[in-house]
Amino acid sequence: MNLLKVKGAKVAVSDHFLASRTLLRADLAVIGVALVWGASYPVAKGALAYMPVFLLIFYRFTLTALMMTAVAWRDLRMSSRRDLSAGVLLGAILCAIFVAETWGVSMTTATNTALIISLCTIFTPFLEFGLRRRLPPLGVQGGALMAILGVMVLSGGVSAFSLGDLLVLCAAGLRAVMVVSTKRLMEGSRLSSSALTAVQAATVAGLTMALILSRSGLSGLWVEAELVAWSSVAFLSLFCTIGAFYVQNAAVRRTSPTRVGLLMGTEPLFGFALAWAVLSEPATPAALLGAGLIVLGTFLGLRAEIPR
Repeated sequence: MNLLKVKGAKVAVSDHFLASRTLLRADLAVIGVALVWGASYPVAKGALAYMPVFLLIFYRFTLTALMMTAVAWRDLRMSSRRDLSAGVLLGAILCAIFVAETWGVSMTTATNTALIISLCTIFTPFLEFGLRRRLPPLGVQGGALMAILGVMVLSGGVSAFSLGDLLVLCAAGLRAVMVVSTKRLMEGSRLSSSALTAVQAATVAGLTMALILSRSGLSGLWVEAELVAWSSVAFLSLFCTIGAFYVQNAAVRRTSPTRVGLLMGTEPLFGFALAWAVLSEPATPAALLGAGLIVLGTFLGLRAEIPR
């Protein structure tokens, strides 16, 4: 009897260790996504100097769809109609996110975009718990509000949003919808993360192509741009879309939408750090205070969200 208890205790400890390690890997993966996305805004801003919003999105997601379809072709052929339909719905949400976000960054600064988009930090837990008709734990609420305060300090306050800022704010809300919807629609699904990324990318490419053709015809799909613009498209597709969305789709299945949303709140911190390191933007005391508040708020929310 005692031997059985000892064995049971060892199995419990082992299971707890494996669960903790899986959660840590998911957290690190999401932080990696936040880092890459933090770098994406200045890259997208530069590419928009050579091509319009819809065309940039079209080329970015066409390349993504082609590559991910080649990788996940076998999984796609074996996927059920229900799973593919869910992927298309998530792709439509993703298209709305990128239209709002890319259009927004074309009308405002890359720094403002990185800061405002992080407001999905507060939208995600309230949306997730709101669907259960409950408020998030107090620690999650406090952490989210602290992160928002950090964004306000970093940006110097929000006295009057421009149209571009408002579009990015809409994208932040849609990001929260995406995270929660992915968890709900993909729960129990056999669609692999690579196949889901392929379906989403193909949906975005198809929708943006339809928009371009309706406005400009076939000639609207052609653009003459310098090598730097195509390099930006390649970076946005390979790292910020294929890598980032594959990782996020995989991570959200292993953790909670609230946890993913809170970790994604570190994105403006990486944007700030890269602006200082690469663009030599000044690291003022106010900026450092704002960055610190974002980190503290994120991890306060994470600590409160961890199941006891």
